[in-house]
Amino acid sequence: MSDVSERTCTAFVGMRQLASGALIDVALAVKAKQAEGGGEPILAFDDGSGAVIDFDLRGTTADIAERLAEREGAGSLATGIQGGPGIEPPARTRGRPKLGVTAREVTLLPRQWEWLASQPGGASQALRRLVDEARRADGGKTRARAAREAAYRFLSALAGDLPGFEEAIRALFAGDAQGFADHMKAWPSDVRNHALKLAALI
Repeated sequence: MSDVSERTCTAFVGMRQLASGALIDVALAVKAKQAEGGGEPILAFDDGSGAVIDFDLRGTTADIAERLAEREGAGSLATGIQGGPGIEPPARTRGRPKLGVTAREVTLLPRQWEWLASQPGGASQALRRLVDEARRADGGKTRARAAREAAYRFLSALAGDLPGFEEAIRALFAGDAQGFADHMKAWPSDVRNHALKLAALI
């Protein structure tokens, strides 16, 4: 199970940043703000994916922390992240520890399986080696694309009605950092700064 304290998020009240940091800290800040009332919408966003997080704030701090840990283990805190409520992490089995290896289904053609099986160390080791080589050759492109998508998810949820939104998004996906920032100049500073942070441009 993942350590829930390792994942961070940021909550907004309307267009103002309320809290940013560990999941439990932000969840408690959201709960306290809801208790104050005021009627403004409160949204929390995963800092890694930019997706909206759905907190279950019932009960005590311990209750909230336990649910966060359970759902984090199932990968279901935010929209678009694999898993869902009620999905339990796989039970620990006897035998050699997995050392971080995750078993998932891979679909290949017969000739591809034959080639993998003929590689030193077998199919699994060959696949891991190919993935590592591809990551090294990637040059950060995958990470940059994920950062742009995170910024897009955040802005779509919070800033879709702001002037210049479409122009900002076009600049974002074009890799035009200056244009992206320029189209957000008139926006609330908390929204602009968080979008730049997610897009890895500040």
